[in-house]
Amino acid sequence: MLVTFRTPAYSNITMFGDVALALIESMGHSPSVPGALAAEDVPRALRKLREAIKAKGGEVLPPVREDSESREDRVSLAHRALPLVQLLEAAAAAEDYVMWDR
Repeated sequence: MLVTFRTPAYSNITMFGDVALALIESMGHSPSVPGALAAEDVPRALRKLREAIKAKGGEVLPPVREDSESREDRVSLAHRALPLVQLLEAAAAAEDYVMWDR
């Protein structure tokens, strides 16, 4: 499954579902698709996502199997979240909503 984040203030961002759901949950929202944030809720969601990155930014998302030797599969939460952080920053600055769907 792919999840696309949309806001009038920024280009659409598409992510793999497991990564998107983890980031949605990090924003303090229930990890469900479709979903949305009202314009007034975007700054809080951005703050929560930044707090999660600060606390767990080096963790691999999604978790890599223990038997996996491939370093290519290891992408940190901080790197996976960067496009979504930029989208949320743009939405907050423009006082716009954010929505996501399949």
